[in-house]
Amino acid sequence: MNEPTIRLLIGDEWVDGQGGPPDELTSPVTGEKIGNVHRAGQAQLDGAVEAAWNAHGQLGAMTAFERGALANRVADLVSERAVEIARDLSLENGKPMAAEALPEVEAAAEMFRDAAEGVKRLETSIIPSSDPDKRVLTIRQARGVYGLLTPWNFPATIPSEYLSAGLATGNAMVWKPSELTPITAMHLAQCFVDAGAPSGTLNLLLGDPVKLGGGIASHDGIVAIGLTGSSRTGEIVAKAAAGKPLLFELGGNCPAIVFDDAEMSGVIDKLGFGCFANAGQICDSVERVLVDRSIQDALVEGLKGHAERIHLGSPFEDQTTMGPVIAEVGASRIDSHIEDAINRGASVVTGGKRVSGHPTDLYYAPTVINDIAPGMLIESDETFGPVAAVMGFDDEDEAIRLANRSSTGLVGSVFTTNIGRAIRIAEALQTGVVNVNESTAYWQPHTPFGGFSGKKSGTGRIGGRWSLLEMTQLKTINLDIT
Repeated sequence: MNEPTIRLLIGDEWVDGQGGPPDELTSPVTGEKIGNVHRAGQAQLDGAVEAAWNAHGQLGAMTAFERGALANRVADLVSERAVEIARDLSLENGKPMAAEALPEVEAAAEMFRDAAEGVKRLETSIIPSSDPDKRVLTIRQARGVYGLLTPWNFPATIPSEYLSAGLATGNAMVWKPSELTPITAMHLAQCFVDAGAPSGTLNLLLGDPVKLGGGIASHDGIVAIGLTGSSRTGEIVAKAAAGKPLLFELGGNCPAIVFDDAEMSGVIDKLGFGCFANAGQICDSVERVLVDRSIQDALVEGLKGHAERIHLGSPFEDQTTMGPVIAEVGASRIDSHIEDAINRGASVVTGGKRVSGHPTDLYYAPTVINDIAPGMLIESDETFGPVAAVMGFDDEDEAIRLANRSSTGLVGSVFTTNIGRAIRIAEALQTGVVNVNESTAYWQPHTPFGGFSGKKSGTGRIGGRWSLLEMTQLKTINLDIT
């Protein structure tokens, strides 16, 4: 097949990188080389920041309605090119094209449409004044130039959470996507160019995540940072970006609590989705299943059946419902978590290993592991793979204590038909989001999403109106009317 050359977008020009020889991009689906990825040098980072500030002036002169129309044009182009984008997304990421990649691209387009409408209604207040000769007005303005650092697991929707809100509110952006999914990023950036965004509105830089990511975070010309990634990455970037506004969505290790009064048929399907969608590579995947011991055996048997009905295979076959994990580092982490759990007393009910007979060694069997315990790697760290890890509890207090053991606090869920219990658990869980009778992986993109204070799951809220608020700053204007 033709191997695309993935270049950098600075201003409205696609240019070769100056940061060393291009990197080879390999597909987790086939194991074959699928592209040559250029690397940005320091001068190109500086050039991207300069281009972004030039664009910011033009964006600021536009009305919210004009920027909304521009966001809608981007959305239309993403929709028109959805099949092409989804095909490349599947090839570089591994997720099933029909079941997951196409819906992801469609969701990305919808984020731009939502931002286009939301920015028209981003009203502010007139505050009563103690001085009769004064009027106090407030307005919201773009922050300026945003640096964006995004991951590989949802290479269309996660960037679009930031890109859509940034465009609609008038920010220009310097974006470094994951080095594992640059082709999807190239498609999104081209949609900005073709939609007629001012030159420099979106600048796409590629390269080493530590060197380039750190350079973006610390650059004096970048005034705010948006990041979705691991808790450790968030700590590093926050230090490099000290003093700047941060919009961070970080690690999960999310617990789902199942009580003995839950409707079991619905629980299995929702937990199955939460554990195995995107091969478990979701920040709000169900990482820990906490279940009343009286129904633990039945729940485990139900999850086993769900896992064994999943069709693991090529993302380009319509019957496939789960593809490979994206890289060896992820597969190795899953290996080590399962091995540690087995050595410390847990038991594999189904799966627990890589599946041979595929083009790469990255196809991991959907796994159910029972009787995990506090302190196991699979309990304390994000596994980020297709694993349902089950732990029993005896009462409500123990369930809450186990759920809150994690250093992260992104999403929690509770399954119960007792409304009082549902409210008690929702209030007690140390997570930014709580889903009742739904998996942790459920989220509507127009609603606020983010971590719990004191935990390592980020800062701020992304989603719909909340993204628009985070990516703007409030200005107070005191007006003398005499």
